[in-house]
Amino acid sequence: MATTPPRSAPPTDTDTHTTTDLIVIGGGPAGCAAARTAASVGLRSVLIEPDTLCRHLYRIPALNNVLGGHTSGPALADAITAELAETELCRLELGRHVVRLRAADDQTTITLDTGRHLTAPYAVVATGVGPLQPGDVPWITAPAGLTLPPLWQAGPDDAEGRTLLVLGGDRPIGTFLRAHPATATRLLVAYPEADTYKTEEIRDDPRVTLLPVEHLTLCASEGGTVTADVRNRGGGWRTITADTAHLSLGSAPTAPAGDLVRDTDGYCPPTGQHPRIIVAGDLRSARFQRIMTAMGSGSEAALRAYYAARDLL
Repeated sequence: MATTPPRSAPPTDTDTHTTTDLIVIGGGPAGCAAARTAASVGLRSVLIEPDTLCRHLYRIPALNNVLGGHTSGPALADAITAELAETELCRLELGRHVVRLRAADDQTTITLDTGRHLTAPYAVVATGVGPLQPGDVPWITAPAGLTLPPLWQAGPDDAEGRTLLVLGGDRPIGTFLRAHPATATRLLVAYPEADTYKTEEIRDDPRVTLLPVEHLTLCASEGGTVTADVRNRGGGWRTITADTAHLSLGSAPTAPAGDLVRDTDGYCPPTGQHPRIIVAGDLRSARFQRIMTAMGSGSEAALRAYYAARDLL
């Protein structure tokens, strides 16, 4: 069972750079690592997270790529949450959104959804990414406004004895299969050519049917089933039917408005940002989106602020 996250500190009218050394935006692995590392070198931070700490980790049932012996997302999230609760130099602002980030020569200023402003010499932005929806990719045509759940949120009860249409070949499919090795399900994985290399780890699972497609049109569901018209890469058409549809399309960056430099895909590469804004975690790019890389970049971000404040960079 997940540990109850620590409570936010009582709100104050203002926070200035005289009382806060570092603002951390985002409470995932990268943001938590930044706050923890900042405290280890004596920096006082405030961490802002709109939900609970490490909320996405609580939805990952199986891990096989992190150090520390943690084999599930909830176990790792509980450990991180417990450490942050004991970090005296970090104040948590949970349940708050950052709606704007500004950077000046001497400080950064954020605006919360309450209208309140917080300032500090440096800000670490680790807001991560959110799942792409069918309307976000060119190879899928779907009813307007349709939203579907990511596959990694599905449990055994959602899959047992059922056929799931999975849109996209992104790597969380492998996580789902490892987490539920005994679940009798059939995954129809429809994916574009760009996702071909990502499907290597699931090709040999007998529960998976790979469907390389040129285009897919989701039809209005009737009777609780999902129907899609698929054009394969050879130009032929077929209709497939499944019990439900789930996403494995990848992610889109989520970042506050303001003084962040974004590339054409919406990511915020660390290079080229204002000197007082440091980007960490999955928000940096789509190439290195792993828990371990997020935590490492969060720690590095905090140290960068520490050394920059002392003119040692």
